[in-house]
Amino acid sequence: MADIIHDYFQPGWRTQQLACVCGWHGASGDMAMELHDEVTDYACPRCENLLLIVSHPSLEQVRHAAGAGNEEARQQLAIVEEALRQHRPPQG
Repeated sequence: MADIIHDYFQPGWRTQQLACVCGWHGASGDMAMELHDEVTDYACPRCENLLLIVSHPSLEQVRHAAGAGNEEARQQLAIVEEALRQHRPPQG
């Protein structure tokens, strides 16, 4: 069964060592990644067994993590806020 990370900003999930039934072990950066709308799946690079599912953060979660001092969240929030400003209809 795959590990599920509900809090994208949870420390350590990227370096967590996972083991597969085929004998492979490693961290998420070593796995095959498949991006979906609400989650990213990470699979064993040897046998493609699903090992990790990471939920994408909501804007509120990004704001909360940024406010708590998470540097990655601060960077993401700056990108999102800039995109929102650029897509805002002109006022007047």
